Amino acid sequence: MSALRDALRDLSDAAFFDLLESDDSYLLVLDVPGVAAETIDVVVEDGRIRIEARRQKDLPGEYHYLEENRPLFLDVDLPLPDDATESNAEASVDRGVLELTLPKREGSDRTPIDVVSDPEDSAAEDVDGDADEDG
Repeated sequence: MSALRDALRDLSDAAFFDLLESDDSYLLVLDVPGVAAETIDVVVEDGRIRIEARRQKDLPGEYHYLEENRPLFLDVDLPLPDDATESNAEASVDRGVLELTLPKREGSDRTPIDVVSDPEDSAAEDVDGDADEDG
């Protein structure tokens, strides 16, 4: 997941996001002001997340831009976390906020290993915690 975090940090300062994790999934929350569900495409392919969004702009008839510093397009290419899967991924946009849920793979490649005390070390200590001395 660190590759995804690094890629998100490399986004423009104008891109606001949150990345959350649960036991079952990741949740990417990305601000996309002025974007509706019809003007955003989210695709996961070849281990990458691609987000393309177009902001809808309706100008009053008598106005024109003197300066524009809110981008009209957002084009983001991010790595999919190694333990995430695109199957059953869900995306929604509400009031300019995209929420992308990426489920984690079941039966991940990680195997927890229990750590126990070495039985020889504990046998070598007596009740006081001192090593046994012969004689």
